[in-house]
Amino acid sequence: MVKFFLLVGLVVTLNAGVYQTNCVACHNKLPVSIDKYFYRYLLKYSSEKDLKKAMLHYLKNPTKEESVMAEAFISRFGVKKKSKLSNAELKKALHEYWSIYKVFGKLK
Repeated sequence: MVKFFLLVGLVVTLNAGVYQTNCVACHNKLPVSIDKYFYRYLLKYSSEKDLKKAMLHYLKNPTKEESVMAEAFISRFGVKKKSKLSNAELKKALHEYWSIYKVFGKLK
């Protein structure tokens, strides 16, 4: 029975995307839900292309000046560490992120 649960856990982990295993896992430890970052980026950059470009740039080179988070948030939690993911992995994660939280086509 234990082997069964270990196997199921392994299969779930292997099927989880870059976004789930790298982004969500870390962001779940923060008091601000991951969708709030998305909405801040969407307010600032408006389009899928611009949002993904800005987020990719920030994830590769995070700075206080480039952050969309409020000064109080940065003062309390600091600036994110540079991502260790490859460009391809980051783009895949951003595609997943966009697909989950996009508002276009969902509003009535």
